[in-house]
Amino acid sequence: MAITYKDAGVDIQQKTQSIRSVSGLIASTHNSYVLSGIGHFGGLFSLAMVKDFDDPVMVSSTDGVGTKIEVAVATNNLSTIGQDIVHHCVNDILCCGARPLFFLDYVGTSKLNSAYFAQLVEGVSAACLAHDCPLIAGETAEMPGIYYDKCLDLVGTISGIVERAKIVDGSKIRAGDVLIGLESDGLHTNGFTLARKVLLSQKTVNDRLEGFDRTIGQELLRVHRSYYSLVYPLLDGDGIHGLSHITGGGIIDNVARLVPDGLTFKVDWDSWTRPAIFRTIQEMGPVPEEDMRHTFNLGIGFILIVSEDRSESVRSELAEKGETTHIVGRIVAP
Repeated sequence: MAITYKDAGVDIQQKTQSIRSVSGLIASTHNSYVLSGIGHFGGLFSLAMVKDFDDPVMVSSTDGVGTKIEVAVATNNLSTIGQDIVHHCVNDILCCGARPLFFLDYVGTSKLNSAYFAQLVEGVSAACLAHDCPLIAGETAEMPGIYYDKCLDLVGTISGIVERAKIVDGSKIRAGDVLIGLESDGLHTNGFTLARKVLLSQKTVNDRLEGFDRTIGQELLRVHRSYYSLVYPLLDGDGIHGLSHITGGGIIDNVARLVPDGLTFKVDWDSWTRPAIFRTIQEMGPVPEEDMRHTFNLGIGFILIVSEDRSESVRSELAEKGETTHIVGRIVAP
């Protein structure tokens, strides 16, 4: 008896129909620089804007949402995961001073669920549109035997641009610089393997923790913030010496990536109040404090390393936009 590709677990027709069903969402993200439609072998993007740059530099980054997607699948709600991956990638290239140009996504699964796929693309498209960052290409792969049943993976790649003279790379960091922290919305997209081990070995995603208005699933699926609209306008002035997206590794590891040799930094761990979800995870574990600091953002999702003489003006500008900031530490000599 003949065996088809569909019999083996890959339904090309369903994949094609699923992609067609979201083509309008994808096209809605396109701007005048996008030169190719959906379905070509590569996304075409005009670099006509480089004429406005003296010395343009491309900046790229790739990341995934990790095991947060396990929580999304368990709640049968993938509507926020697409936003997470775009925001994560936008924040990463923002740390170099770049503005986004275009985005690509990868969805891998054992068997394509059309409803889940539509939710993912809707989230990606909404976030891309909000950042004028077209979704110009991607890949959707069914790989039974590699991914287990109901398993999904979502990865994003972003490309942006920055003027060479305006690259933020930490080289200007000096002793006395101030670490200004911007608040996170929960876990963002990091630490979920530990969070799930603690919370979901004792509870379900539909349970409510004492003192919380949301279920565990709703709390864990809070959208990873984008800091672009807050931070990018600040980069026109002097004094922004470093930008750090607080992801896996927490404040310690992510700030350390920027600090030049001969300097170090001190964090004032009492300068902000940790959101309740982090206190709950630590108590329920129990999780050692060192693990908490190296795993989670603990309520600070982005840090600006700013010269002391500009720190108050930066905080004032952010306050005018409704942002609460915290001086979470300083650069010091060892």
